[in-house]
Amino acid sequence: MKRENLDRGWEFRLGACSPYEGLVPGAGGQAVDLPHDYMIAADVDRDAPAGTASGFYNAGVAHYTKRIHIPAEWDGEKVLLYFEGAMMNATVEVNSCRVCLQHYGYAPFCTDITPYLYFGEENDLCVTVNPSMQPNSRWYSGAGLFRSVWMLHGPKLSVVEDSLFLYTDRIEYRADGSAQTAYLKVQAEAANDTDRNLLVDVTFVLSEESSGREVVSRRTRIQVNPHAREVAKYTLTVDDPALWSAEQPSLYRLRVRTEAVGEFRTHVLPLAEGEAFFDETSVLTGIRTITADVRHGLQINGKTVKLKGGCLHHDNGLLGAVSLYDAEVRKLEKLRESGYNAVRTTHNPPSPALIEACDRLGIYVFDEAFDAWHMGKQPGDYNQYFDTDWEKDLTAFVRRDRSHPCVILWSTGNEITERGGLGNGYRIAAQLAGKVKSLDPSRPVSNAICSFWNGLDRKTMLEVFQKAQEAGTAAGQNADLSGGTLWEDYTEPFTNGLDIVGYNYMESRYAGDHERYPERVMLGSENFPKEIGIHWPMIEKTPYVIGDFTWTAFDYLGEAGIGKAVSVEPDDPILQPGSNALSSQASVYPWRTANDADFDITGMLLPQGAYRRVVWGDRGTYVFSADPQNTGKVEVISPWGFPDVRASWNWPGQEGKAVRVTVFSRAEAVELFVNGRSVGVKKQGESLNAGLPCSFVFDTVYEPGKIEAVSRNVGSAEAAFGGCEISHGSLETVGAPERLVLRPERTEAQADGHHLFYVDVEIQDALGRLVPDAAVSLTADAEGAGRLLGFGSGNPVTEDNYTKGACTTFRGRALAVVRAGYETGETTLRVESETLGAAECVLMAD
Repeated sequence: MKRENLDRGWEFRLGACSPYEGLVPGAGGQAVDLPHDYMIAADVDRDAPAGTASGFYNAGVAHYTKRIHIPAEWDGEKVLLYFEGAMMNATVEVNSCRVCLQHYGYAPFCTDITPYLYFGEENDLCVTVNPSMQPNSRWYSGAGLFRSVWMLHGPKLSVVEDSLFLYTDRIEYRADGSAQTAYLKVQAEAANDTDRNLLVDVTFVLSEESSGREVVSRRTRIQVNPHAREVAKYTLTVDDPALWSAEQPSLYRLRVRTEAVGEFRTHVLPLAEGEAFFDETSVLTGIRTITADVRHGLQINGKTVKLKGGCLHHDNGLLGAVSLYDAEVRKLEKLRESGYNAVRTTHNPPSPALIEACDRLGIYVFDEAFDAWHMGKQPGDYNQYFDTDWEKDLTAFVRRDRSHPCVILWSTGNEITERGGLGNGYRIAAQLAGKVKSLDPSRPVSNAICSFWNGLDRKTMLEVFQKAQEAGTAAGQNADLSGGTLWEDYTEPFTNGLDIVGYNYMESRYAGDHERYPERVMLGSENFPKEIGIHWPMIEKTPYVIGDFTWTAFDYLGEAGIGKAVSVEPDDPILQPGSNALSSQASVYPWRTANDADFDITGMLLPQGAYRRVVWGDRGTYVFSADPQNTGKVEVISPWGFPDVRASWNWPGQEGKAVRVTVFSRAEAVELFVNGRSVGVKKQGESLNAGLPCSFVFDTVYEPGKIEAVSRNVGSAEAAFGGCEISHGSLETVGAPERLVLRPERTEAQADGHHLFYVDVEIQDALGRLVPDAAVSLTADAEGAGRLLGFGSGNPVTEDNYTKGACTTFRGRALAVVRAGYETGETTLRVESETLGAAECVLMAD
């Protein structure tokens, strides 16, 4: 059907929609363009009901209104609204008539508004969202129409939205390994909303996305009864196919056209002259195969792949839950630069923008449906609607994403409470896996299963807690502390129907479970970030474990402080067994982000991200130091945390004090120099930070100047340290803040209301060097065709409102995000400090 984007020109108001509101357009409303998140616009509140879970954000009922003109010539057609997502409990009204109610904020939904329209006139559209039952998620959910909205219109014989589907049945290869022939299965669903029994020609056309060259076109004929739907299926044979993979993401576009060619009664009746029913649509797709077994692991196009993965929540940092293509691309490009080849969409259907970006960039997607089934984790979460809505929402999610080659694995849920069989969990698990396979036979199905920190009956749970207490460990980290098989016994029925079993934080079980289940393919679906260096060598050489997904790749809002690290005196109570001082629940206002990721919310690489690069093969030398004030203290790191080391040699007032320097490197040995003097050599494994492989620790004395680490491989014939230099890295003491500098990542974009300009803000000294300890108050505004969408820093503990154009730099940095307007023109971004003056840059949208 013909699609029209409706993101431009809505009015937003807090509270429920008045039945008379549409009679006075513009009265009291805030003009907004979609996608829009009103939760991120609110100030954080120490009394927010969700507390750390939401990063102290809150949101109540609100609504969006828009007047849409429906041309008179559309009379006789179908008109639909398609929502990519609406957070949450969204009620759609047209001309004061309720059309539909959609509970799940992450699932797409489509609704027919034809019966409620005035053709040839203006029509009132109102969408009310109600996320007020807080907490409704275990993280920041956002609120509002946070993804795009579309209007579709077309004939009463139409292609059903998201029904077009392509998958690769098999590929034949030449002796040299190149793809010779691909055999593809395609299908599309036609809807006949007429009173006539129609014969319909369905034509599938496959073209190269890059060139538009038509590769193959095939037609089939089907009968579609009155007010019914019918699926047309066909096989396409493609010679010399360009295969999709992370290394070479070759894309195609599949188009389908439906056209009524006659009416069937007892015989074929031709359509009247000039009468026509036809429709068409397309989907981005690719050609590739997926297999997984315990001998070869995961194979894409017959080649074994290890998933270097990261978990991603749906928010985009300073933008809140707003999803725009540029935001998703920027995030994924940074991950790819660090060696990632996969993301897991934790714990819900992602935006279409993320899926398209993964298609185009070459990122594998572990696509996840739910965080809760009918046994909830939060009072306001999806458990309220699961029993009635799961099949509808799961179907919409799978149908939307199943043609996209980046999606290689489905997940029916994460850490589901029913995993031990409570609440008919075993049966539900099989139902969901079966439903996914009925919608898509081409991909494996998984579920991310964790230890039993919940999910068992009270009697059994008490036994687990008692064993944990006796062992002095946190309950649930190892569900069966006796060395038995409680976890395996209780979860085995839950895995029925799964092709790949996801293990959350349970790498220690891989070997034993392989002996017990020799045909089970396993995946580290969620793991502690600092342990990658310990586990990755094992994953590389273990075929039945296909990869690892860290928690997390990008920092996110909510679950605030889950990745804390603190340095305390040796007698501090936090060191006592059973202390929960490092849990996210113990994070006090204004903790905002999880603080557990390779990148902060502005996209800056953090030390743990540098460490992961090294573990995955980067030959660089990364140098960090710890605050000398913490020397002699005990550093306590949460399971999701990382040692508090910084890319800084600025420790004013600490001159002459002991300081610890940490170097991440794959080299056999590292030598450290302070102001040109060697302070020693450390060999691989000799002195580790927090037990991290590929780390080298040096204890020295802080003096301003420069430190440099040189990574070398030691020559076997050499008596003294020397060998071949691999790389080197350094830190230096910089001067006081002297200026602020704007670094736009680009200065030109399309004026379509959706493109973004990211502008890095740096505080520099007189020599142009970043001042890594600078905390400077800034204001920002944008004048011209675009507008300032977000402005803030990566500080995990802040009261800054990202939408108000004011923030304090964190470790010398901030970020401004400008949204291009719908009109061509320049936007001038101005950032100002009372002490450092102002800086400007000009951004052009055309």
